[in-house]
Amino acid sequence: MIYLDNAATTLHKPRAVDEAVRRAMHAAAGYARGGYAAAMRAGETVYACREQAAALFGVRDPARVVFTMNATHALNLAIHALAQPGMRVAVSGYEHNAVMRPLLLRGIDPIVLDTPLWNSAAMVEAAGQALADGAELFILNHVSNVFGFAAPVEEIAALLDEKGVPLILDASQSAGLIDIDVRRHPCLAAVCMPGHKALYGPQGTGILLALDDRIAARPLLAGGTGSRSEEMRQPDFLPDALESGTPNVPGIAGLAAGIAFVRAVGPANILAHERKLVREFARALAGESRITCFAHPAQTGVLSLTVRGAAVENIAETLARQGVAVRAGLHCAPLAHRTAGTEETGTVRFSLSFYSTAHQVEHAAALVLQTVKNL
Repeated sequence: MIYLDNAATTLHKPRAVDEAVRRAMHAAAGYARGGYAAAMRAGETVYACREQAAALFGVRDPARVVFTMNATHALNLAIHALAQPGMRVAVSGYEHNAVMRPLLLRGIDPIVLDTPLWNSAAMVEAAGQALADGAELFILNHVSNVFGFAAPVEEIAALLDEKGVPLILDASQSAGLIDIDVRRHPCLAAVCMPGHKALYGPQGTGILLALDDRIAARPLLAGGTGSRSEEMRQPDFLPDALESGTPNVPGIAGLAAGIAFVRAVGPANILAHERKLVREFARALAGESRITCFAHPAQTGVLSLTVRGAAVENIAETLARQGVAVRAGLHCAPLAHRTAGTEETGTVRFSLSFYSTAHQVEHAAALVLQTVKNL
């Protein structure tokens, strides 16, 4: 199988990830609940991952690395704490439903930075206008899961720093791929990410970098933490305030190994590899007039396309029968499709990872061309 659905989950992981999960499953238990060897090992395993993540993202205090089930969980924690009903919240035109649905549940109809695909300057200008219109909180999709468009976060964050407006960054497609140093911008209140994508960890893992103290003061869930058990109130300190219940210790062990891999290879090198392959993919398809590729020199390793006269789901099903795993549809991001004008059709999405190869891309492109020819 040629696996090209890495924007959903990276299937191929470093061997160390599998080994770490297996060790933790058999040797770590009772996290923060006992002084025996297995419990101590669980605590050490989890803290080691906090330190790995803190080092990768420039977080001074590892306690601000909060473990979640996925990016959606992390985003809900941050939005619950910071987006209060009645607030004016600004979002990009690429947000995932993991952002839009929690906002709408809180009765917030956000200001959308409605700018053309690939136009970073227009997005910065729209952000400035949203600030002038009274936006009190920004939530930005760092990299579109549909098009691989990287938002101009540095420029927008500079505007927010000046105005003192907080930013929740959805790093679902960028963590492990694009450099994120939380020390650069005081406006960063939270950074939310999955563990199972470009951090190469297991499914069922995620991280919230809780940089704003208000997040700890408004937990989404409450319950046992293994600390201050004599008190009925939820602990108000991190990470305990946001980590109720037994964590996914085997998953976190694997995530630590995944992050160590990313740090060793370097996010810039992983991004360069993916960009090189995605450009080759787009060039291979450029000669077929019925294919519209959403390609740009600055995109990450995500390539979406449509085929004139064919449903994207049919294209994906045909490729699946030939051993190419891709995703078709709206990808849980209808706002991004509205931005690009593909809300009626969706797209076929090909998404790469560090383990994707030039041969796989060449073969997949040939199968796409053959599929279109046979329509």
